[in-house]
Amino acid sequence: MKIMNMVQAVNDALDIMLAQDGKVLVFGEDVGVEGGVFRVTEGLQQKYGEDRVFDTPLAESGIVGTAVGMAVAGLRPVVEMQFSGFVYPAFNQIISHVARMRNRTRGRYSIPMVIRMPYGGFIRAIEHHSESMEALFVHIPGLKVVIPSTPYDAKGLLVAAIESDDPVIFMEPKRLYRAIKQEVPDGKFTIPLGKAKVLATGEHITVVSYGALVREVQKAMSLAKKTGISVELIDLRSIYPIDRETITRSVQKTGRFLSVTEGPRTAGVGAELMSIVNEDAFLSLEAPPTRLAGFDTVPPLAQGEHHYHHSPERIFYEIKKLVEY
Repeated sequence: MKIMNMVQAVNDALDIMLAQDGKVLVFGEDVGVEGGVFRVTEGLQQKYGEDRVFDTPLAESGIVGTAVGMAVAGLRPVVEMQFSGFVYPAFNQIISHVARMRNRTRGRYSIPMVIRMPYGGFIRAIEHHSESMEALFVHIPGLKVVIPSTPYDAKGLLVAAIESDDPVIFMEPKRLYRAIKQEVPDGKFTIPLGKAKVLATGEHITVVSYGALVREVQKAMSLAKKTGISVELIDLRSIYPIDRETITRSVQKTGRFLSVTEGPRTAGVGAELMSIVNEDAFLSLEAPPTRLAGFDTVPPLAQGEHHYHHSPERIFYEIKKLVEY
């Protein structure tokens, strides 16, 4: 095993799949010569050549539209949106073609492509660089949506996404790119899409999160432990499809539920998770299922972002309030 951060883990996954499958291509803005803004694709063009790893014009709709044609022709493109806030020009392609092609062609064609993008805030970025809009993709039938929280998960989930015959939106929390290092197995391995992971077992409350906020929940759990509160933590990993069984089983045991997400509150992922709990575990509840989400506003710029994002203390406050309900 090697010690890797998330940048290295994603790079390793791409390296493995480029070497294994000649149908895999990697392209996007500055991913070739420069290796991407965050250097996630560094060294891949030099290793596999400009035909396999290449730069594109600054045209997100063109990037995704080109990938659609490649996927229909039998290739497996992996495209990068330089920042998630730049993806909006590509929504026409994503909604009209990427997500619908299999349905439109009655199963004749599929779109085995991955759209990668760094997402989320708290890195003191400028406008359009801090969005957390995963709920928009979840609401589009035909897409899978994946968000890793560790280097290990990033590698295993990305390999699985590239091998999937369904289009996958792969959102990488840029706050975690170099924040965590851990042992990651050498060679190829996969983590099933659509399967959550129980990171810690507990008795008093179930907390579900994903991406960068998993670390903040873990810090809040340390505060909760000092007060005798036992938290069961679930890392969702796949935002769609959602692992209903793991969530339901946990809430049936603990009787309480809190989701911790970064995106806007209204119609967000937290609302969907609460609906699942109400539908599948209502008779086990001892407190109202609750969501701790972002505010219904554009993410603030650097000087104000600490007001928007969840601190461990804020998460602990919500945990304590539900346990004492």
